[in-house]
Amino acid sequence: MLEFRSQKISSRILHPARDFEPVETPVEVRWDPLTGYCARLVKGSSALLAPPAFDLEAFARETQDNCPFCGDRIERATPKLPADICAEGRIKRGRALLFPNLLTYTQYSAVAVYSPDLHYLPLNAMTPGLVADNLAAHVHFIKAVIKADVGAVWASINANHMLPSGSSLFHPHLQSSVDPLPSTVQEMLAAVPGERFRAYLESEQRTGERYIGSTGSIEWLASFAPMGFYEVRALIPGAGSPGELAEDHVGELGQGIATILNLYAELGFQSFNMALYGAPPSNRDYMLNLRMVCRSNLQTAYRSDVTYFERLHWQAMVDTSPEELAEKARAKFAP
Repeated sequence: MLEFRSQKISSRILHPARDFEPVETPVEVRWDPLTGYCARLVKGSSALLAPPAFDLEAFARETQDNCPFCGDRIERATPKLPADICAEGRIKRGRALLFPNLLTYTQYSAVAVYSPDLHYLPLNAMTPGLVADNLAAHVHFIKAVIKADVGAVWASINANHMLPSGSSLFHPHLQSSVDPLPSTVQEMLAAVPGERFRAYLESEQRTGERYIGSTGSIEWLASFAPMGFYEVRALIPGAGSPGELAEDHVGELGQGIATILNLYAELGFQSFNMALYGAPPSNRDYMLNLRMVCRSNLQTAYRSDVTYFERLHWQAMVDTSPEELAEKARAKFAP
């Protein structure tokens, strides 16, 4: 049975700003109805993540001269794909260019820049076309890998956007991986029965508290138990691997992701992570899952949003409820 389980607790302290009078601080603990993952919603007087105060555009100019993804340097500084994956060595879709990742952490790992000319790409400048072209390059790569190597069945498309997200390079890009082994979350999601995905989606659509909207065949919602700040999820019925995405699905994803990224910019964020979790093509009951979360803003002294809770207890600690996020996002998806 599908359960949206939550429990409220409170902490009582004698507050120094209130003459050491007793103050109750509420905490809500939630469990994800699909995987059982646990998160904490913490209400405070101020946001846990500081608003942007760093000149990101100036920093972009400082890092551009030596960027291997910029201009003509990308042709000389980045590797090429093996011929059995791509005869041309790199995959181009629109302005996007895909090539192998020099830092290989899966059997097949690729990077695609939105454009060699877009070293500075703030979230409010993301467009459906830019995102869709980048996604399309990765879908092409994943399809080619799975065709060439039948043992590489676990595929994903991911983003580390800006340095706080874990990116080692400033130049904006997406990454994909195809591997014979799953990540922890891929394995957990792949174990979820198909009827549970459908029940979860139907329940969220029915209650409407966290449901954001549809871009046609892809459903967007705020996560009941988020893994990070301002988490948005998308569920894609009819596809189990990114390599199975049709062209219209890619266009829809581009539209939805760009819309959420524009919203993140309005909310004052510059950095995000994304994961599109694929399962083996043999898992026909699987519903392709996407997650997006905000990360800390880049500044001289900033608070990381990853603490011992996230890293070692695997519990996110966020300060905005999914219901509040869905309310802000819903208007962006209205017809």
